[in-house]
Amino acid sequence: MQGLKIYSEVESVKQEVIDWRRYLHKHPELSYHEEKTSQFVYETLLSFGNLEVTRPTKYSVMASLIGSHPGKTLGIRADMDALPIEEENSFDFVSQTPGVMHACGHDGHTAMLLGTAKILAGMKDQIKGEVRFFFQHAEEYFPGGAQEMVDAGVMDGVDYVIAAHLMSTFEVGKVGIVYGPMMAAPDGFFLTIKGKGGRGSAPHETIDSIAIGAQVVTNLQYIVSRNTDPLDNLVLSIGKFSGGEAANVIANSVEISGTVRSFDLKFRESTPLLMERVIKGIKEAHGASYEFKYLTGYRPVINDDEVTKVIEETVREVYGEETVDLQGPKMGAEDFSAFQQKAPSNYFLIGAGNKEKGIIYPHHHPRFTFDEDAMEYGVNIFINAVCKILV
Repeated sequence: MQGLKIYSEVESVKQEVIDWRRYLHKHPELSYHEEKTSQFVYETLLSFGNLEVTRPTKYSVMASLIGSHPGKTLGIRADMDALPIEEENSFDFVSQTPGVMHACGHDGHTAMLLGTAKILAGMKDQIKGEVRFFFQHAEEYFPGGAQEMVDAGVMDGVDYVIAAHLMSTFEVGKVGIVYGPMMAAPDGFFLTIKGKGGRGSAPHETIDSIAIGAQVVTNLQYIVSRNTDPLDNLVLSIGKFSGGEAANVIANSVEISGTVRSFDLKFRESTPLLMERVIKGIKEAHGASYEFKYLTGYRPVINDDEVTKVIEETVREVYGEETVDLQGPKMGAEDFSAFQQKAPSNYFLIGAGNKEKGIIYPHHHPRFTFDEDAMEYGVNIFINAVCKILV
C-alpha cells in the first residue's frame, strides 16, 4: 500500500471536502465557542461508519479508527476556530457571522481531516493499529484547546502525531518540511508605567509617563541586539503603546504590551528578568513606578526527525522531488506543541497561495483565502503517511 501516488478515493471526496470547507467558512465560530462547528464535525464523522466518535472536551471532537490488525497508534490533528475579523471577500461563501472570519485556514484543515477520515474509514481491514482524528478547538486563543484535549487523555497510547497548515504565503504545489525547531514559544508581557500627569506647558511639574515609556521601548530592543547571541533566535516586539487623552496634557500613566518569541527555555527564563532590569532602571532614573506582568504562552513546535523524514519521503513519493520545500524555523506560534509533549511528531506546511487567482493575502487579513486545490495535497499526504506507518 506504500507509494500509491494519488488515490482515486481522494479525487472522489474532493468536492465534498470543498463543500465542507465552504460551509465552515460561512459559519465561523471563535475560540471556545465552536458549538455548531463541533456538532457539524461530530455528525459528519458518524455518517462515515467504522469510527468511534467522542467529545473529549466541550468544543472538541475525536474519532478513532481501530484497524483489523494490531499495530501502533497515529494521531492526526486539525484546528477548527475562527478569528475576530470582519471579512472583506466577495465570493458566495463569505462569513455570515458579523465580525468573525476563518482568516487562517482552519476551515480547510477541518475539511481535509474529514476527507481523510472518510477515506480511511473505508480501509479499516487494511489498517494495522489505530488512527485518531483530533478536531481541536481554540488554537488561536491562549491557553489553547490542544492542552485541554491532552489533559482529557486523547494522546494516551498514541505513538506518533502529525498535523498540517495551509499557507497562503507560498504557492500551491509546494509542501514545506522543517526538521527540528519550527515555531516559537509565544510569551506576552503587560507593562504599566505610572508617572505624574499635568499641564503640557509645565512638564517640569510632572513625571512624564509617555517620555519614560518611549525610553523603555527603545531600551528593551537592546535585549535582543546586545544581550543575545546573534546566532540565537529571539524576537521582542511591542504591539501596544497607549497613554494620554489630550494633546496639551501630560499623561499620568502609559500601558505597553507585546510579545516575546523564542525556541530555547533559557530565553523564557532570562528575558523577563532582563526586561524588568531595564524597566526598573529607567523608572528609578525618572521617579516613576510600574507594574509588570510576563505570561508564558505555548511551548515551541519542534519536529521529530524520524517522523519528519516519513512525511518528507511521503511527499517525494506521492508528488515528486519538486514539491518538497525544505524550510527553516519561523517565529509564529502553534499550540500543536501540547500534542508534541506526548509523542514524536511532525507539523508540515501546504502551499495554498495562487497569484493568478488573486490569492495573495496573508493570514489574519480580512481578504485572506486559499486555493482550494491545496486541500487535496493535505488529504493525500495524510492518507499516504498512514499507509507508511500503519499498513
